[in-house]
Amino acid sequence: MSLGPLMIDLTGTEVVDEERELLRHPLVGGVILFTRNYLDPPQLGALVQAVHAVRSPPLIVAVDQEGGRVQRFRAGFSALPPARRIGHEFDLDARAGLALARAAGWLMAAELRASGVDISFAPCVDLDLKVSEVIGDRAFHGDPDAVAQLATAWMQGMRQAGMAATAKHFPGHGAVVADSHQVLPADRRTLPDLAPDLTPYRRLIANGLPAVMAAHVLFPAIDSGPASLSGRWIRDVLRGELRFQGVVFSDDLSMGGAAAAYGDVVTRARQALSAGCDMLPVCNNRASVLELLARLDIEPQPASSLRLVRLHGRAGPPGRAALEALPEWGRARELLARTTTAPALTLDPGSRA
Repeated sequence: MSLGPLMIDLTGTEVVDEERELLRHPLVGGVILFTRNYLDPPQLGALVQAVHAVRSPPLIVAVDQEGGRVQRFRAGFSALPPARRIGHEFDLDARAGLALARAAGWLMAAELRASGVDISFAPCVDLDLKVSEVIGDRAFHGDPDAVAQLATAWMQGMRQAGMAATAKHFPGHGAVVADSHQVLPADRRTLPDLAPDLTPYRRLIANGLPAVMAAHVLFPAIDSGPASLSGRWIRDVLRGELRFQGVVFSDDLSMGGAAAAYGDVVTRARQALSAGCDMLPVCNNRASVLELLARLDIEPQPASSLRLVRLHGRAGPPGRAALEALPEWGRARELLARTTTAPALTLDPGSRA
């Protein structure tokens, strides 16, 4: 059975029988985990193993583990700094900042891989334009070249640990005030004006970026639909102009920004798939999941399924104890320890122009 285009969630710390049946549905291709699904690393490993055992090829297991305020698993995992703090270190010493980004990406991915998790939706490559509160300190920097360098180092750290990176939120969420979890934000810039926001994607794609998450942000000067549901953005710009060949995720279809765009969840799913998305997360809304499984009628997409299979995590240390025995684990933790103290400067988006 190939992997389907839906990524769904679970209610608790184990896979219950009802959910096991949902995971066997051919439209399902992945599972996204949240804090409610986590107790400690051994429990997480057992949960991921149970999800992977449901079918072959195994479902992709994902989580949002960026660091800072977006870190679903905390107790038993290393505390990761917000991306903005890594940007501060980059301004103090570019080489040290890049080493910190690589170490953070490696540590995050290595700890997740030790419990079997396939991917984390990171890094966030939105520009810190001092506008979007929902992005805020999740952004590395305001300068696109700095973001490109730091995100590439983070991606390389993840790759070394056996995990594929997902850059988000394409083409950019940093210039809008509204939170796409609640409403549909609008960015009225033209495509040439968005060149700085696209710079990190160009650099990451040139370095083998495996996946992108498209934003629920409307760019009315470019298309009438949000980027996550837009063939203009996904097929023409991302795959055409930028030559991206990896997996395209939509942002969560249950978010307010998606709901404001195109009717019911089935209509939104069809639009996103038609636009070129490979996988559609549907989170914290079991009724929408059931509706999609009952009503979403689509043709199999072999190329999309092949792209998804490539996101499975590569073999790493067999468990947390083996990971912690590695010298790299201790070195990464020591390197990140510097971020527990107050930063020495205020980040200036134009300081590296």
